[in-house]
Amino acid sequence: MSLRILLLCHSFNSLSQRLYAELRACGHQLSVELDIADSVTEEAVQAFAPDLVLAPFLKRRIPASVWQRVPCFVVHPGPPGDRGPSALDWAVRDRVPRWGVTVLQADGAFDAGPVWAHASFDMRPATKGSLYRREVTQAALRATLDAVVRYASGERVAAAERYAAGPAPSESASEPGADRLSWGSDPRSGAAGGHGWKPLMQQADRAIDWSSDDSATVMAKLRCADGQPGVLDALWGQPCYLGDAHEASATTMAEFAASAAGELLAVRDGALLRRTVDGGVWIGQARRANSQGTTPSTAPSQGHFKQVAAELFATEAAALPQRPVPLLRPADEWAELRYTEHGPEGARVGCLRFDFCNGAMGTERCQRLRTALLEVRERPTQVLLLMGGEGFFSNGIDLNRIEAAAHRPGDSAADESWRNIQAMDDVALAVLETTDRLTVSVLRGNAGAGGVFLALAADQVWAHEGVVLNPHYKNMGNLYGSEYWTYLLPRRLGEAGAHELMSARLPLRAADAQRMGLIDACDQGPREGFEARVIERALGLAGCCQQGQRVAAKQARRAADEAQRPLARYREQELARMHRNFYGFDPSYHVARHHFVHKLPHAWTPRHLAIHR
Repeated sequence: MSLRILLLCHSFNSLSQRLYAELRACGHQLSVELDIADSVTEEAVQAFAPDLVLAPFLKRRIPASVWQRVPCFVVHPGPPGDRGPSALDWAVRDRVPRWGVTVLQADGAFDAGPVWAHASFDMRPATKGSLYRREVTQAALRATLDAVVRYASGERVAAAERYAAGPAPSESASEPGADRLSWGSDPRSGAAGGHGWKPLMQQADRAIDWSSDDSATVMAKLRCADGQPGVLDALWGQPCYLGDAHEASATTMAEFAASAAGELLAVRDGALLRRTVDGGVWIGQARRANSQGTTPSTAPSQGHFKQVAAELFATEAAALPQRPVPLLRPADEWAELRYTEHGPEGARVGCLRFDFCNGAMGTERCQRLRTALLEVRERPTQVLLLMGGEGFFSNGIDLNRIEAAAHRPGDSAADESWRNIQAMDDVALAVLETTDRLTVSVLRGNAGAGGVFLALAADQVWAHEGVVLNPHYKNMGNLYGSEYWTYLLPRRLGEAGAHELMSARLPLRAADAQRMGLIDACDQGPREGFEARVIERALGLAGCCQQGQRVAAKQARRAADEAQRPLARYREQELARMHRNFYGFDPSYHVARHHFVHKLPHAWTPRHLAIHR
């Protein structure tokens, strides 16, 4: 049975997009309303007349005027019995070995309504964001589809009665140091069930004591705050929020054996190395706070949004030594770029990973990636895999870095946007000009905007079935886009198909992308082991007796395409339109970018999502 489902969410985030795409694929009619105000939600319910309201990501309660009128299913990132707004934060900080997702029906209590479905999963030593995009999303999908199927089949009573988690605490329970005895047993005990009400996690709960915390503890605290809100700390005496942490290797720390805990030691790929009591961590991102340790509520200014740590503190970081590492190196040595090779001589596969935080590829990152591409092209491989990052393949230009340029004397957001898109184009061109071997883009994580078209620059694109693609630019202030998309997209979908895809501005499942011919393969296996399966498949491609013929056919096609219309012409035409986006009279791109970077609240739901409007 097809249902009319209204997605109510704080923002149309990765989980909301995945559920939207999957529920549409199941035949349900979907519309989206962003949670702006109770009156707006009431208006949406009146206009769309949904059979069901689904809330995958909210920061406020659903008003009683809505949940009393239509069933509302809330997706909570915790197992049954867990309650509170910081469920995943607590689980990551306390290194709980197993966690879950619960779909419950909204009523007057917070996170305590009747349970319709739930799913559990093993935790990884990963950031909150990484777990959310992979394990939480997969569990939420399973539980949500189960709940929706049961509701669509006519069931109107939840799978379980209300879990006895006790009454919601008073407001004081969210204050630093409030009693949290409702956790019950030791959270490391491995119990899959929840532990009752847990308050909003405060900065005091995340605070790092550099004089006593070991690396594992520091990493857990940074991971549980990754993305938002970050861990409040200080760099060079200046209060800021830290994030994007990676544990340093023993080899790296051996050089700094005489350093003191908490000391800043070196720079690599824009990350700052900081000593712990038993090792060190690389801190990749930082965001300034004011002297009271809060983000100013006045007009946003330089630094009060996430940036590459060494760029935010450029003057101070310049005094630290640079410690770059080669592409080929031990597995425990962190850097944003990594290269490995597999297979015998004559049938070898090269894997180039570029794991940039949130998939953001600023000018400097693009330049380093292009240099790495040119380097690995000199290696004797038959297939080159472009592996992107674990969480994101790529999301295109770095909007935060562009926003930072708007606050630098002698620079501008338009100028940095122009430099960034040129650098992105240079990376895509380096892939397109790799004609002496087969190239494959491997989407381990989501891809958006220019990141999708960077992937399409390879001969083939393979993705895991959990990946969501956003192959369009217009949501960012009607941006036209580059990365040779006007060449790459029509050759896969045709002119009409390319126009339809770019105009839809909707998230796309990997399975649907394969079905329409946008990508070549969609791996249906578990996410664990995906990389190994990809390398095995690539080894088969490299050792195939037709490998030489495929390369020759590729070269012939590229030569024919170049003769018909040079790549330089596509780039020139795209950049002419981008120049108007950056420097023209219409400020839509700059307004949209500013709102995105500073996470300003939405004033309305985009009409391509809110079809009821």
